[in-house]
Amino acid sequence: MTIPSQTADKIETLRADGRAAFVSYLPVGFPDVAGTVDAVRTVIDAGADIIELGIPYSDPVMDGSVIQRATQTALAGGVRLRDVFAAVEQVAGRDVPIVLMSYFNPILAYGVDAFARDLAAAGGAGIITPDLIPDEAGEWLEASDAHALDRIFLVAPSSTPERLELTSRATRGFVYAASTMGVTGERATVGAHAAELVARTRDAGAPRVCVGLGVSTGEQAAEVARYADGVIVGSALVRPLLEATDRAEGLAALRAVAEGLAAGVRGARTALESA
Repeated sequence: MTIPSQTADKIETLRADGRAAFVSYLPVGFPDVAGTVDAVRTVIDAGADIIELGIPYSDPVMDGSVIQRATQTALAGGVRLRDVFAAVEQVAGRDVPIVLMSYFNPILAYGVDAFARDLAAAGGAGIITPDLIPDEAGEWLEASDAHALDRIFLVAPSSTPERLELTSRATRGFVYAASTMGVTGERATVGAHAAELVARTRDAGAPRVCVGLGVSTGEQAAEVARYADGVIVGSALVRPLLEATDRAEGLAALRAVAEGLAAGVRGARTALESA
């Protein structure tokens, strides 16, 4: 049985147009839930193709300082999983798939099948699980099949051929390729092994590979879009919201950053084809 995938369909549509997807990360509950909804709508209007909503977590081992500051603010403000589903419901339905980024403990605590059920009911497309490997994901694999959700696993430059093959088989939607070892955050350059990792992951059987960690400028986004199926950006979008003196200023700054990143992604394949 073929299970539909919102993110796969979106990426394939964009691929037919000759370009990669711009995947925008924002944390739920920063500065509050209403602010998250405003921010998501802003980046969609600025050109985001897929939205990644982060669930705040008290021990974010993969998150850099910018995202940690935002998620700690969200936790201090009392954000809960019910707020996550409410946010998804408010921003879904605009032909922009909404996936969650979540460490697995909150999903376990909620109940894996119940979480999948409620996410699907809210209009969500799937979940990125950075601390879950396919070998230990039996309950999630079953629930994601039952509720037609994407299951997006990560690979890294250190991943062995066997690990790449296992992850590629288990993933639905796209494989998340971490461009470098370490936590999220803006960097002067994208990891030198990112293009090689994408090629290795495709060779292992993954039909779609998106790259995250370290992309922060339109130029970097264009570089990654020349070899990946999607460009994932987080810290560079969260920072303007953190640094703004009020909500309107933050949204205006967010829009400007998102438009620059979207332009980089959209122009990359065109530039490559004309070279």
